[in-house]
Amino acid sequence: MAPRAGAELDGHTIVVDLGFGDAGKGTVVDWLCALGGHRAVVRFNGGAQAAHNVVAPDGRHHTFAQFSSGTLTPGVATHLSRFMLVDPLALAAEADHLAAIGVPDALDRLTVDADALVTTPYHQAANRARESARGAGRHGSCGMGVGETAAYALANPGWAPRAADCADPVRLRRLLGRLREALEAELGPLEAPPVADCAAVFGAFAERVRIVDGAARLRHLLGAGPVVFEGAQGVLLDEWHGLHPYTTWSTTTAANARALLAGAGADGATLGVVRTYTPRHGPGPLPTEDPALLAALGEAHNTTGRWQGAFRTGHFDAVLHRYAVAATGGVDAVAVTHTDAPHRARLGMCRAYDTDQGRCAELPGAVVGDLAAQERLTRRLEEVRPRVEAVDPGAWCEAVAAELGAPCVLSSSGPARDDKRRTTAMAPA
Repeated sequence: MAPRAGAELDGHTIVVDLGFGDAGKGTVVDWLCALGGHRAVVRFNGGAQAAHNVVAPDGRHHTFAQFSSGTLTPGVATHLSRFMLVDPLALAAEADHLAAIGVPDALDRLTVDADALVTTPYHQAANRARESARGAGRHGSCGMGVGETAAYALANPGWAPRAADCADPVRLRRLLGRLREALEAELGPLEAPPVADCAAVFGAFAERVRIVDGAARLRHLLGAGPVVFEGAQGVLLDEWHGLHPYTTWSTTTAANARALLAGAGADGATLGVVRTYTPRHGPGPLPTEDPALLAALGEAHNTTGRWQGAFRTGHFDAVLHRYAVAATGGVDAVAVTHTDAPHRARLGMCRAYDTDQGRCAELPGAVVGDLAAQERLTRRLEEVRPRVEAVDPGAWCEAVAAELGAPCVLSSSGPARDDKRRTTAMAPA
């Protein structure tokens, strides 16, 4: 008997983007919480650089960064796991916008793992200084300091500020002072507030937000009902599996979510999210790029950014998406968004590339730790010639399921939860 369509969405669900980001993870998480019965969301990677756009049925719009994309549904809790990089200043600004659109209790529904790293204005200033110095060789950073936060913690594990430190004023000032001193010794004076001012704001954050034992909180949430694990960015930007150097300092695969589930003695299904075409922000390979697509389709929530660079679009790249499925350890199902796009533009699918060595339909898997190999893969992808084939505009879920080897259980034709529907597109046996 074939599995019931959408059965993968009924339990704990890991939502991961199989591209370069911007596939529509936020709208999928919003649907799961509003209509699928999930009452809590755990963020499992990234930080304030996330930009998950959600449009409510009444037209309210919010770009979620640290709060979960399920927050527009009353009562849905957000937990920022130990794998998140928490930016208290950005979090406060996000809470203010949520309050302005009718969600005044977002902070009341939030918990933060005490061990989560904290992103500061000093990380952000260093990030922007470093990216500016790269000139034409920019990597496409969001300019939010996430990479600097991760890098500093790796180099100075005992001195990196964490959420729990925000409740200890003496230790916090010591950590912030050392951090600023170290970054300015390397990069020169940074445009950032005094340490005392930063410490005061972070102290206020600790007084307002529940900072908790992450393991205990996770067990409680998992025991109360189905939980969504919401990822940030996309697998093709992963720190080890992505196309180096155009990557993020974050594990964007489902690995962190699976580790959190396993630590609590639970498991869940992995839902990979893709668009009917392949977008990316900033520099780096996009083999199927076709600028005419952006002109035909438009883009309501993604534009050229000062730090990220231009928003780019290409035809659906099944080769890269199959690589992402393998990199994330497989998916149980896929969700296909922007299913309205094939009716507005001539979208095609690339199932293979032509290269100087012949046809290429599969890419080699990454060896974790070997960034030189990932850089070679990047250069190789800059030289391939994609074979783009037509797809029936009404058959995209079936086509994606066939190429990625997983059933398509959810499709989305627009930004709101009412634009989503469960589907029955099964992958070939």
